[in-house]
Amino acid sequence: MKQRRLGQNGPMVSAIGMGRGSQPVQFDTPLEKDFNATIHRAIDLGINLFDSSDAYWGTRHEVLLGRAIKGRREKILVATKFGNIELPDGKKAPNAKPAFVVECCEASLKRLDIDVIDLFYLHRVDPNTPIEDTIGAMGRLVEQGKVRHIGVCEVAPATLRRAHATFPLAAVQTEYSLWFRECEKEILPLCRELGIAYVGYAPLGRGLLTGRIRTVDDLPANDRRRRHPRFQPENLARNVELVAQLDAMAKVRGISNSQLAIAWLLAQGDHLIPIPGTNHVVNLEQNVAAVDIVLTPAESQKLSDIFTPGAGAGERYMPNALKGVWL
Repeated sequence: MKQRRLGQNGPMVSAIGMGRGSQPVQFDTPLEKDFNATIHRAIDLGINLFDSSDAYWGTRHEVLLGRAIKGRREKILVATKFGNIELPDGKKAPNAKPAFVVECCEASLKRLDIDVIDLFYLHRVDPNTPIEDTIGAMGRLVEQGKVRHIGVCEVAPATLRRAHATFPLAAVQTEYSLWFRECEKEILPLCRELGIAYVGYAPLGRGLLTGRIRTVDDLPANDRRRRHPRFQPENLARNVELVAQLDAMAKVRGISNSQLAIAWLLAQGDHLIPIPGTNHVVNLEQNVAAVDIVLTPAESQKLSDIFTPGAGAGERYMPNALKGVWL
């Protein structure tokens, strides 16, 4: 497995990490067996960065990940997030007050059943709490040995500079794929300038880039993507046309759509670490193989031209959720 550095002075990590799968996993079900098998196979293949959050599956993802890594902890780095809370009415809201930072860290350590969090992210910036206060509290967790490195998610450039000046950040995590390239304007170059790793989630466009989703009916009835703008029928029809061009290029190379999309992403900078998520070994193995695919400059440029920013239809989140990003 090829490796990349997590931040300027951080550890070496696998060129791709492991994100959360889109299919929720319940405790003690056949899908948990698949989840465990996928985590174990990922470790065997050299993946050592595993991503979670206290907001995923109602904290269940942290517990499941903790179960899956039993006996293998020394081989991996665990990343998790805090600060994206759910209100009684079901809406999301940020909370990054210093006391809450500590509370969340302790709770995540307990759910994951580990002694230290390797990478602790602020999941969403809290506009009611100065970023210096939040990052200061996170930095103290590093000094106390409860966290090794810290990062932020979905952050605006000015806020990122303030955060990094308060305590050195190892990583920024934001969506990045052929489908969503907004980060290329400012955040991606700024991460390079500051020596911060860029961890790209949803590198396959939440499944769109795989070519397996052609109509809304291809999504399970309870799949939250049915509410996302990209997957609305009028947008999806346009998006499927773009993916058909990706599919044609992949067939010429004799690789899958997913592999081509991940290979393009890896080529955009050596400080990039995509974290595709899956609960299935076959998808994992396909994603890992993408690390060794090298695109020609012409292939990379053609993909950039097809998926030029704005080519796809539909925002990445619903309006209320978009209010919480790039703060």
